[in-house]
Amino acid sequence: MAPKIGKILYATDLSRNSAYAFQFAVDMGREQSAAIIILHVIEPIYEHARSYLKGLLDDERWEQALLEQQAETVARIKKRLQSFCTISGSEDASCLSLVSDIRVVPGHPVEEILKAAEQEKCDILVLGTHGKGLLSQTFLGSVARAVLDRARKPVFIIPLPEGDVGLDLKEI
Repeated sequence: MAPKIGKILYATDLSRNSAYAFQFAVDMGREQSAAIIILHVIEPIYEHARSYLKGLLDDERWEQALLEQQAETVARIKKRLQSFCTISGSEDASCLSLVSDIRVVPGHPVEEILKAAEQEKCDILVLGTHGKGLLSQTFLGSVARAVLDRARKPVFIIPLPEGDVGLDLKEI
C-alpha cells in the first residue's frame, strides 16, 4: 500500500503548462485530502545587470523592489488560482482550500524546489514540462530532470499533451 499523501509541493514557472500540471496536483490533493504548497522561484538576474541596477538603487530600495516583485507574483498566482478553479468547474471552496501556502522565493529553481520540499515535509512534488520533439530531453534535462534526479520523494512530471486539454490555458 502506498503511503498517505499529506502535502504536495507544486512548483510552477507560471507557464501555460504549469496550469495543466496544477490540475493533477488538485486532483491528487482532493483524493488524498492533502494540502498543496505552491512554489514559484524567481531566478537571479545576471550579475552584470544586477550590478547596474544596484548602482541605480540604494540597498533599501533594492530590497524593497525585490519584496514588491514577490508580492506582485503572489497576487498573480492567486488570480490564476481563482481563474483555474473557475475554468475547471471547481468554483467551490475545495479547490482554493487545498492550497495551504503560496511561496515566492528568489534563487535557483532546482535548489529552492528541493529545499522547500524538505522544509515543508512534502510527500510528493508536481512539476510541468514543456519540452517537445527533439528538444524535449534538453528541457526535461533542465529543472525537471535535475529535480527528478535529486529528489528523495516521488516526483510527478506532467508533460503538456498535444491537442485540447479541457482548459483554456490562455486565460490562466
